[in-house]
Amino acid sequence: MPEVTDETSSHVPVEESDRQVVALLAPRDGVPDVVTTAEGVAKAAESLNRATGPLAVDAERASGFRYSARAYLVQLRREGAGTVLLDPIPCAADLAPLAEVINPLEWILHAADQDLPGLAELGLAPATLFDTELAGRLAGFERVGLAAMVDRVLGFELRKGHGAADWSKRPLPDSWLNYAALDVELLVELRNKMAAELDQQGKSDWAAQEFEHVRLAGPPRPKPDRWRRTSHITSLKTQRQFAAARSLWQAREDLALKRDVSPSRVLPDSAIIDASGNDPRSIEALRVLPVFGGPRQRRHSRIWLQALEDARALPDTELPPKNPPPTGPPPASRWARHDPDAAERLTAARTALAVLAAEVSVPVENLVTPELVRRLCWDWTAPEDGDFEAATEQVFDTGQARPWQRRLTVPVLGAALASVERKSTEDS
Repeated sequence: MPEVTDETSSHVPVEESDRQVVALLAPRDGVPDVVTTAEGVAKAAESLNRATGPLAVDAERASGFRYSARAYLVQLRREGAGTVLLDPIPCAADLAPLAEVINPLEWILHAADQDLPGLAELGLAPATLFDTELAGRLAGFERVGLAAMVDRVLGFELRKGHGAADWSKRPLPDSWLNYAALDVELLVELRNKMAAELDQQGKSDWAAQEFEHVRLAGPPRPKPDRWRRTSHITSLKTQRQFAAARSLWQAREDLALKRDVSPSRVLPDSAIIDASGNDPRSIEALRVLPVFGGPRQRRHSRIWLQALEDARALPDTELPPKNPPPTGPPPASRWARHDPDAAERLTAARTALAVLAAEVSVPVENLVTPELVRRLCWDWTAPEDGDFEAATEQVFDTGQARPWQRRLTVPVLGAALASVERKSTEDS
């Protein structure tokens, strides 16, 4: 933890109940200039290569503003090199020297799954990973945001700033760069403290398995029929209206991708629903609807009208169903009506997992994914040989659970399902 002195102007004491928290307002070494050239990348790589220890990493995106999840600023910090702020947009083709230095290192990130895909697009990927947010979850911390963990573990206050800002903006304001540099300022210290905490709790191996899983996971797979996530789509009544919503959603998606703009900024969901329900058949009728008459939308009127015409031209056999085809168990709220036995199994499983989670101080969702538990309970068939634990293990043999998770949860879930089966047999 950095030494705090009266002369350190960037550290301001803040009284908090019975302890003193230090507000971290600026980096120890000041905010570095942003690297924007191939020459700057080479110098940064050389400096980081001479440094020691793991590498603190963060990336700023423009979620809510841009279509892509690309990184618009990359922050790096390593002992002996200080902090590097890199603008990957002008020097994306010049990052090979940097990748050669940092890719073999252990990276420290907070909520790594958010940043790793965008960094991978730049050719940057860690050899090993330490995720401080995930470490907090495994250690049983109730609050695992970076600011909350830095406060609890290191005694510093990281004030909320510009995380949700449009980081594609150029030039980046000085206050944003200060915020960005602070995000990696204490990651190395936080990593070391959390590693010691996990070791003390006997969870170092659990964490290593989780970190490796995140490192190798890759970007999330696109969910099927994403257009069905349009807000208030259930207000539509007919398959033809659903087809119109799908067509408008896809047209919006294509335009957003082309312009690299967040889809909601191209056309709000409410406009898709309005047009799908009203079915305007001319540009004039379209522009009467809310949003479509605005100056930003008028120039795209032909695109939206064509999408509606395409939906109208579909034969009945190609219309989307009002309800999506099932891809797994139904919502748990319906189980009691459709399959009371499955509902009883799910209740028993959840109760047993809640007890286990309290015993090991790990959130239930980090012990096993809720989806896997639902699938286990919905598709369950009691084993003829009575080995409930082996039958549970067979369901878990899907790569969705790490060895430490299986070791803890399979016996607990097997016993819970066995108890339900015994009760059912006794009642019958």
